Amino acid sequence: MDMKKRVSLELRHRSPTEVQELVVDNCRASEGKIEGITEEFSNLELLSLINVGLTSVSDFPKLDKLRKLELSDNRISGGLEVLAERLVNLTNLDLSGNKFKDISTLEPLKKLPHLKSLDLFNCEVTNLADYRESIFKLLPQLTYLDGYDIEDCEASDSDGEGDGIEDEDEEGESSVSESVQQLRCVFCITEGESEDFEEEEEEDEEDVVAEDDDDDSGDDEVNVDSEDDDEDEEDEDDGEKRKRDPEDEDDD
Repeated sequence: MDMKKRVSLELRHRSPTEVQELVVDNCRASEGKIEGITEEFSNLELLSLINVGLTSVSDFPKLDKLRKLELSDNRISGGLEVLAERLVNLTNLDLSGNKFKDISTLEPLKKLPHLKSLDLFNCEVTNLADYRESIFKLLPQLTYLDGYDIEDCEASDSDGEGDGIEDEDEEGESSVSESVQQLRCVFCITEGESEDFEEEEEEDEEDVVAEDDDDDSGDDEVNVDSEDDDEDEEDEDDGEKRKRDPEDEDDD
């Protein structure tokens, strides 16, 4: 599939200004030049053109917001001054698997002040003596060359990536984390209120039981008093009988 058609398919009914990432790997560039990618892609931040048969970047459009450019496994050997002029905010550039032989062909990259990661794997230039030292000297703004810094420390996954899209992802993750934290707090508060409610219910039940006990004891006292009254009445009856008995005997 040619590049122009592939770009059209990748739009997916969007306008070029809506596209932030465009990947058209493994299509075919007509005559080794870029096709279908124009300045209309004004918000493009990532562009991947891996193994598309590019021999020149002379037709590259001006893309002020582009941060990351993948051009590996093509046949580019020079002409990088075009990139320096038209991609002023570029931070990551992958030129691995191309035809760069001399350090001098990379000099135009000095005009990219924000460039921090450059990949030149499988380019002949990497076979030169003092290759790494020469590149870091030529491009002092560079942080990583072929995935390692000047002290041979490997770049982490987050390093060497375009800032724009990554920052948005990090902000999104931060928002999600904050939301989760808020939910946890709400759950904790709700759980605490539930426990307080349960404690109050238990206290109310204890009060009710205590009141029942008081009522029972009150009934017992009433019963005791009534028994005492009954006994007193019986004693009075006995006394009256004793008083009456002598009289009855006299009558007899």
